[in-house]
Amino acid sequence: MPPQQLDKGGGSPVAHDRRRDFITHLSMDEGSSRLLDAPEHDGADNPSMKEFLLHFVQTSGPPQIIALCLLIALALGSTVGVVPAIVEDRYARLHHGHVGAPCLEIPQDERPVACLRGNEDAQNAAAFASALSNILTFTTSSLMGSISDERGRRGIMLLGMGLGLMAPLNLVLLQLFEDVDPFYYYASHALSGVVSWMAVALSAISDVMPPMWRAPSFGLVLAGFSMGFALSPILAVFLSHLGVSIFALSILVGGFTFACLFMPETLSPGASERARAKRLAERPRMDSQMDVIKYNLLRPARELLILNRNKLFRLLSTLAFFSGIVSTADHTLFIYYVEENLSFDDKDIAKIFLIIGVMGMFVQTVVLKPLNSRIGERRVIMVAFFVGAIHNYLYGVAKDKRTIFLSATIASLTGMSFPTISAIKANNVEESEQGRIQGALYSLSALASALGPLSLRYVYHKTKDGGGFGKGTMFIFGAGLYLIAVVCAWLLPEEQANSNFKRDEKKRSSLVDFDRGKVDYGALIQEEA
Repeated sequence: MPPQQLDKGGGSPVAHDRRRDFITHLSMDEGSSRLLDAPEHDGADNPSMKEFLLHFVQTSGPPQIIALCLLIALALGSTVGVVPAIVEDRYARLHHGHVGAPCLEIPQDERPVACLRGNEDAQNAAAFASALSNILTFTTSSLMGSISDERGRRGIMLLGMGLGLMAPLNLVLLQLFEDVDPFYYYASHALSGVVSWMAVALSAISDVMPPMWRAPSFGLVLAGFSMGFALSPILAVFLSHLGVSIFALSILVGGFTFACLFMPETLSPGASERARAKRLAERPRMDSQMDVIKYNLLRPARELLILNRNKLFRLLSTLAFFSGIVSTADHTLFIYYVEENLSFDDKDIAKIFLIIGVMGMFVQTVVLKPLNSRIGERRVIMVAFFVGAIHNYLYGVAKDKRTIFLSATIASLTGMSFPTISAIKANNVEESEQGRIQGALYSLSALASALGPLSLRYVYHKTKDGGGFGKGTMFIFGAGLYLIAVVCAWLLPEEQANSNFKRDEKKRSSLVDFDRGKVDYGALIQEEA
């Protein structure tokens, strides 16, 4: 094929159009062209925050996901301090014969044994519900991600939001009818684990955001959650427990309606076709109906094999496992622990979630992107997990509310690990595998999250009567797991983990040399092969 003449000066509009069209042709994916339309700038390795935010807001899909995150967090956060109080009192009455005032209205040193046992029942139920939910997520998340690669993100996200309505509905019914067992609330909560809404949402963002902006984009998703959690617990101060529960259910119904009307499909037709073709090529020969059944039963396990593809994915899997154990245990057991041992009430819970929410927004919107550009994703993860070890240690040794508030303030830095790990995953797979890799790592995180509350509850039972560091030993145990995660993050291959690393620069620059004004596409394609 003879060389084709290009306009001299690689920065001309004609050169840019030809470059985009050529690469789009090679990828056979409309999504690639969409990513190449990201605004160009001087100093491509360090785009400004203004450029990033402008591109994020103008892209179809991410703004809607942020809005949904805000609504979901507002609903879930408003009940996070309410559920322990309601369930503890209900268990005390149903199982241990408590009568009279609600348990949390009785001073801590005067609470009857029935309330203490009701609190233990509530913690155990929360731990087992979390375990079941995460086992379901472990079983289905990778499969759901793979299906979303083939069929689209929107339908899977709507299914996940629909399942998420069941637990708030049962929480309202639990307060309207005095003989309703909390089992129904926890069962519906566990069932929501069938679809990991967040994994599909991150895949949707990966569809439309360039690799260099994926980590801060995922950070904005967490910022939306942080804003919701910052505002929501305040409602518990001004509304009754039933009022807060009805408000949360109304918000989730509104969010589901918003998603049905305004959530776009982010997966391009080209990426969908390529994913289906790839899955068909990987499918083994099936000669009987039994082969088909066996294939479908084993498919979730096959989808998880992507985690063993290379050293990077194996290390990311280890990170997801250890961090998942601690973070889920913190979220599940923390409120029960501080209410029982440090006399936290609704106002204290509102304060701590306001601190976590405001700091979370600050970290995700102001700190993450410049820190990521300066030190790279690998070191961001190391910093996040090291801070996680510190704040869990402070939880464990806390003797007063001030220490808890201090540790909650720095805990938001740990949140940088989630969007950063998700970005590394997305940057190291093809566009047709975004859902699969996000789902697979969510499956592993779910397994860790299932084991986390149970593991820390076991440590608590062994140390609550004076063993180790006392009742807070479970959090110190979690700090040790975070330190193991720091070591695993240090072992990540920097050239694969950091999106701004200058890898294969010479090879990429030889693809199209605009300064010379000529390129032989056929020769380049043969050389790449």
